[in-house]
Amino acid sequence: MNMDSQPADNRLSPVREPRLPPGQVKTEKWPVLHYGSVPRIELASWELRVDGLVAEPQRWTWEAFQALPRIQVRSDIHCVTRWSRYDNVWEGVSIREVLSRARPLPEARFAIIHAAQGFTTNLPLQELDQDDVLLADRHDEQPLTPEHGWPLRLVVPRRYFWKSAKWISRIELVGRDQPGFWERNGYHNEADPWREERFSDW
Repeated sequence: MNMDSQPADNRLSPVREPRLPPGQVKTEKWPVLHYGSVPRIELASWELRVDGLVAEPQRWTWEAFQALPRIQVRSDIHCVTRWSRYDNVWEGVSIREVLSRARPLPEARFAIIHAAQGFTTNLPLQELDQDDVLLADRHDEQPLTPEHGWPLRLVVPRRYFWKSAKWISRIELVGRDQPGFWERNGYHNEADPWREERFSDW
């Protein structure tokens, strides 16, 4: 299916002032940072699942995912390695859309984001319930490249960018927080760039 076959909702989010969090440097580039190699993903076998503490577990093939209502969002990126990139235009599916179809149970409080090669990251559900959080497959009017998370990455603008996991395939809703890969390896669990929550105090 053509990735442009569904009209995008042009809700471009307003930006926050001041735009540059403490300790960050603005860049026009988009550095490539991740642990391990870039995975090889076949769309024919790719799927996205939403399960855990939900009333109706969901599963989408690539074609089915592309048929969901689409949005477009403008947001800034803040990487824990101290660079920030302004005015990224993302296109994809609102995470509210996929979660509403799964119907989270009242006891669900957190999401564990599962990605290729066993990577996970964790976020409170209230953080995902924002207008500018989406599952993106396009960036600045182009398909995501594999090194930037193709076919699908989460985008969570209010947290350091490692929370915006690449190559995602599952969203698991849970009642208790479960630190992910980087959170277990010295990074801060909350990852708020405005508070410089880069590393854990543990």
